[in-house]
Amino acid sequence: MATRAEDQELVSDAATRYGVTEIDVQDSTGIDWSKDHKVVPAFGWHPWFSHHMYDESEYDGATSLSDAQKVSHYQSVLTPQSHDRDFLLALPKPQPFGRFLSQTREYLLQHPLALVGEVGLDRSFRIPEPWLPDRAEQRDDSLTPGGREGRQLSPCRVSMKHQRKVFLAQLRLAGEMQRAVSVHGVAAHGAIYEILAETWSGQEIRVPSKRERKRIDAEAAVRAQVMPSESERNGVDHPEAALSKPFPPRICLHSYSGPAETVKLYTAPTVPCEVFMSFSTTINHWSSEDDRSGKTGKVEAAIRALPDDRILIESDMDTAGDRMDEQLEAVVRKICQVKGWELKDGVKRLGANWKRFVFGNK
Repeated sequence: MATRAEDQELVSDAATRYGVTEIDVQDSTGIDWSKDHKVVPAFGWHPWFSHHMYDESEYDGATSLSDAQKVSHYQSVLTPQSHDRDFLLALPKPQPFGRFLSQTREYLLQHPLALVGEVGLDRSFRIPEPWLPDRAEQRDDSLTPGGREGRQLSPCRVSMKHQRKVFLAQLRLAGEMQRAVSVHGVAAHGAIYEILAETWSGQEIRVPSKRERKRIDAEAAVRAQVMPSESERNGVDHPEAALSKPFPPRICLHSYSGPAETVKLYTAPTVPCEVFMSFSTTINHWSSEDDRSGKTGKVEAAIRALPDDRILIESDMDTAGDRMDEQLEAVVRKICQVKGWELKDGVKRLGANWKRFVFGNK
């Protein structure tokens, strides 16, 4: 999953070598394609790095910024505003947003199963201090550049206005390309919902009344008796074409930590896209097994409010291996316990949910 300028091409290269293909997904022979093809890529710009991008329209279409413009950009998107010119000039060279969107569109075309992510909003994070000259020479070259790597944090955060612009544009691209989206949200549950709802505003599903439903069902039954379906007329079954829309078809709120009340907003029958929520033992704060208060924890309440077919799991770790497998097993057991599922049944349910989120109805 890409997060910033330095790892977009790395994700694409990994997907080219190890990516799951459409043939794999359509294969119904039961072959374990994961032995050979293990990667489903995602391309996006994480909110932690959103300040690295600038809106060309604010700089007369400039494809690169002068030092003065770089200082102006960072002063406009960081809060509190810094007047330390040396600090601002030491930050990464800002990238034009239009170029990133064009590049991401190309990656999505190159990888038909790719998702958009990780994108979203984060009110809590602070950007790291720039590298000091002596520290930069000592950094671990085996790590992808651009990460924190132990640097101290500055007092600056990225303004929600700028994060919102970057997030919304990527959601629009996901809608255009009809790709699922992985969403990061920290201390911004209300703002995340508002932006997502903005993408489907005016496209909500109208829920008919019981009387209207009976009339519609009766009319459909009559039509079925008197005229053949389109597939019967043409002798073929045409799958519904993926049409561009202003909102993504599927969204995952990863390591969801919001209240159960917000879950109900996302799963309302009027919402025109499928919203999933994933949980981990790494980030989510589960109730202690020793808690004798009898109260339902926040995470458990959200899981109980979430329909069975919208739950996903994750490790939220950046390194594969035994520890990741242990974390995944732990969260599966937690969810099965909360939902009252047998372990084997829960594994099947969660596997089916993951495939539907990632691949849709392929």
